[in-house]
Amino acid sequence: MNKIVILGLYISERITNATKVQDILTRYGCLIKTRLGLHETSENYCSNCGLIILELLDNTDEIEKLENELKNIDGIEIQKMIFNKK
Repeated sequence: MNKIVILGLYISERITNATKVQDILTRYGCLIKTRLGLHETSENYCSNCGLIILELLDNTDEIEKLENELKNIDGIEIQKMIFNKK
């Protein structure tokens, strides 16, 4: 396992989909090394869009399952980065 895998999730309907996404991420919690959630907010505004960045363990089968479950939710775009450790 010599890879760093980063999964980026752009959620265009954050308020509608937050519970669905959270349920999936909870089920795959042991696969997630680092999780960072971002959305624009202020005293008078809270964006309905959000970004979640995940650093995952190098487990191809589990990552594929996670991606497939997330892809079944409307309003989510997924991007993946893979870095080879040297």
